[in-house]
Amino acid sequence: MSTNTSDIMVKMIQFSNGNRHDINHFMKVYTYAKTIAESENVSEKDLITVETAAIVHDIACPLCREKYGNTNGKYQEKEGILLAEEFLKDTDLPEEIKKRVVFLVGHHHTLTGIDGIDYQILLEADYLVNADESGYSEGNISNTKRKLFKTKTGLRLLEAVYGI
Repeated sequence: MSTNTSDIMVKMIQFSNGNRHDINHFMKVYTYAKTIAESENVSEKDLITVETAAIVHDIACPLCREKYGNTNGKYQEKEGILLAEEFLKDTDLPEEIKKRVVFLVGHHHTLTGIDGIDYQILLEADYLVNADESGYSEGNISNTKRKLFKTKTGLRLLEAVYGI
Protein backbone atom coordinates (compact mmCIF):
# COMPACT_ATOMS: atom_id res chain seq x y z
CA MET A 1 0.00 0.00 0.00
CA SER A 2 1.35 3.40 -0.91
CA THR A 3 0.74 5.88 1.87
CA ASN A 4 0.35 9.57 1.14
CA THR A 5 -0.69 12.50 3.26
CA SER A 6 -4.34 12.09 2.30
CA ASP A 7 -4.32 8.46 3.49
CA ILE A 8 -2.87 9.55 6.83
CA MET A 9 -5.43 12.37 7.06
CA VAL A 10 -8.35 9.98 6.49
CA LYS A 11 -6.91 7.49 8.98
CA MET A 12 -6.51 10.23 11.62
CA ILE A 13 -10.06 11.50 11.04
CA GLN A 14 -11.31 7.95 11.58
CA PHE A 15 -9.06 7.58 14.65
CA SER A 16 -10.60 10.76 16.09
CA ASN A 17 -13.94 8.98 16.30
CA GLY A 18 -16.17 11.96 15.54
CA ASN A 19 -14.41 14.45 17.85
CA ARG A 20 -14.87 17.48 15.61
CA HIS A 21 -12.78 19.76 17.83
CA ASP A 22 -9.76 17.48 17.52
CA ILE A 23 -10.32 16.97 13.79
CA ASN A 24 -10.72 20.69 13.12
CA HIS A 25 -7.64 21.46 15.22
CA PHE A 26 -5.28 19.15 13.35
CA MET A 27 -6.77 20.16 9.99
CA LYS A 28 -5.96 23.81 10.79
CA VAL A 29 -2.46 22.97 12.06
CA TYR A 30 -1.88 20.88 8.93
CA THR A 31 -2.96 23.76 6.68
CA TYR A 32 -0.67 26.27 8.39
CA ALA A 33 2.22 23.78 8.45
CA LYS A 34 1.84 22.95 4.75
CA THR A 35 1.60 26.64 3.86
CA ILE A 36 4.69 27.56 5.87
CA ALA A 37 6.69 24.56 4.61
CA GLU A 38 5.88 25.17 0.95
CA SER A 39 6.49 28.93 1.25
CA GLU A 40 9.85 28.26 2.93
CA ASN A 41 10.79 25.81 0.13
CA VAL A 42 11.65 22.93 2.43
CA SER A 43 12.84 19.61 1.02
CA GLU A 44 10.32 16.96 -0.01
CA LYS A 45 11.37 14.85 3.00
CA ASP A 46 10.81 17.76 5.41
CA LEU A 47 7.46 18.55 3.77
CA ILE A 48 6.21 14.97 4.19
CA THR A 49 7.53 14.90 7.76
CA VAL A 50 5.92 18.17 8.83
CA GLU A 51 2.61 17.39 7.11
CA THR A 52 2.42 13.99 8.78
CA ALA A 53 3.46 15.39 12.17
CA ALA A 54 0.86 18.16 11.90
CA ILE A 55 -1.86 15.57 11.29
CA VAL A 56 -0.92 13.29 14.19
CA HIS A 57 0.66 15.75 16.66
CA ASP A 58 -2.30 15.62 19.09
CA ILE A 59 -2.95 11.89 18.74
CA ALA A 60 -2.77 11.51 22.54
CA CYS A 61 -5.48 14.04 23.38
CA PRO A 62 -8.35 11.54 23.74
CA LEU A 63 -6.21 9.30 25.98
CA CYS A 64 -5.04 12.30 28.04
CA ARG A 65 -8.60 13.47 28.60
CA GLU A 66 -9.53 10.01 29.83
CA LYS A 67 -6.39 9.28 31.85
CA TYR A 68 -5.55 12.73 33.28
CA GLY A 69 -8.74 14.74 32.82
CA ASN A 70 -6.95 17.28 30.61
CA THR A 71 -4.73 17.65 27.55
CA ASN A 72 -1.66 19.18 29.19
CA GLY A 73 1.13 19.42 26.64
CA LYS A 74 3.60 17.35 28.66
CA TYR A 75 1.05 14.54 28.95
CA GLN A 76 0.44 14.74 25.20
CA GLU A 77 4.15 14.42 24.51
CA LYS A 78 4.57 11.48 26.91
CA GLU A 79 1.54 9.51 25.74
CA GLY A 80 1.82 10.46 22.08
CA ILE A 81 5.05 8.65 21.34
CA LEU A 82 3.68 5.11 21.52
CA LEU A 83 0.38 6.09 19.93
CA ALA A 84 2.14 7.71 16.97
CA GLU A 85 4.46 4.71 16.54
CA GLU A 86 1.48 2.38 16.47
CA PHE A 87 -0.51 4.67 14.16
CA LEU A 88 2.29 4.92 11.61
CA LYS A 89 3.57 1.34 11.72
CA ASP A 90 1.45 0.02 8.83
CA THR A 91 2.19 2.96 6.55
CA ASP A 92 4.91 2.72 3.95
CA LEU A 93 6.53 5.96 4.99
CA PRO A 94 10.30 5.58 5.20
CA GLU A 95 11.46 4.55 8.67
CA GLU A 96 13.48 7.75 8.97
CA ILE A 97 10.34 9.85 8.49
CA LYS A 98 8.28 7.69 10.88
CA LYS A 99 10.94 8.10 13.58
CA ARG A 100 11.13 11.84 13.03
CA VAL A 101 7.33 12.22 13.18
CA VAL A 102 7.24 10.25 16.44
CA PHE A 103 10.01 12.49 17.81
CA LEU A 104 8.04 15.61 16.82
CA VAL A 105 4.85 14.27 18.42
CA GLY A 106 6.88 13.68 21.58
CA HIS A 107 8.26 17.23 21.54
CA HIS A 108 5.58 19.47 20.03
CA HIS A 109 5.14 21.36 23.30
CA THR A 110 8.88 21.65 23.95
CA LEU A 111 10.13 25.03 22.79
CA THR A 112 13.83 24.35 23.37
CA GLY A 113 16.29 22.22 21.42
CA ILE A 114 14.54 22.86 18.11
CA ASP A 115 16.75 20.87 15.77
CA GLY A 116 15.20 21.22 12.34
CA ILE A 117 12.91 23.20 10.06
CA ASP A 118 10.22 20.53 10.41
CA TYR A 119 10.19 21.02 14.20
CA GLN A 120 10.17 24.82 13.86
CA ILE A 121 7.28 24.78 11.41
CA LEU A 122 5.19 22.39 13.52
CA LEU A 123 5.61 24.62 16.59
CA GLU A 124 4.68 27.75 14.63
CA ALA A 125 1.65 26.14 12.98
CA ASP A 126 0.36 24.69 16.26
CA TYR A 127 0.82 28.03 18.00
CA LEU A 128 -1.07 29.90 15.27
CA VAL A 129 -4.06 27.63 15.90
CA ASN A 130 -3.75 27.41 19.69
CA ALA A 131 -3.56 31.20 20.04
CA ASP A 132 -6.97 31.49 18.38
CA GLU A 133 -8.62 28.47 20.01
CA SER A 134 -7.39 29.43 23.49
CA GLY A 135 -7.78 33.19 23.13
CA TYR A 136 -4.17 34.04 23.94
CA SER A 137 -3.53 37.63 24.99
CA GLU A 138 -1.78 40.18 22.80
CA GLY A 139 1.13 40.06 25.25
CA ASN A 140 1.44 36.28 24.96
CA ILE A 141 1.36 36.50 21.17
CA SER A 142 3.94 39.32 21.06
CA ASN A 143 6.23 37.44 23.43
CA THR A 144 5.91 34.21 21.46
CA LYS A 145 6.53 36.08 18.22
CA ARG A 146 9.87 37.30 19.61
CA LYS A 147 10.92 34.06 21.27
CA LEU A 148 9.60 31.30 19.00
CA PHE A 149 8.81 32.38 15.47
CA LYS A 150 11.75 32.10 13.06
CA THR A 151 10.35 31.42 9.59
CA LYS A 152 9.52 34.39 7.39
CA THR A 153 6.20 32.82 6.46
CA GLY A 154 5.25 32.00 10.05
CA LEU A 155 5.99 35.57 11.08
CA ARG A 156 3.95 36.97 8.17
CA LEU A 157 1.01 34.73 9.07
CA LEU A 158 1.19 35.60 12.78
CA GLU A 159 1.24 39.31 11.93
CA ALA A 160 -1.61 38.98 9.42
CA VAL A 161 -3.85 36.90 11.67
CA TYR A 162 -3.24 38.67 14.98
CA GLY A 163 -2.19 42.16 13.85
CA ILE A 164 0.98 41.93 15.92
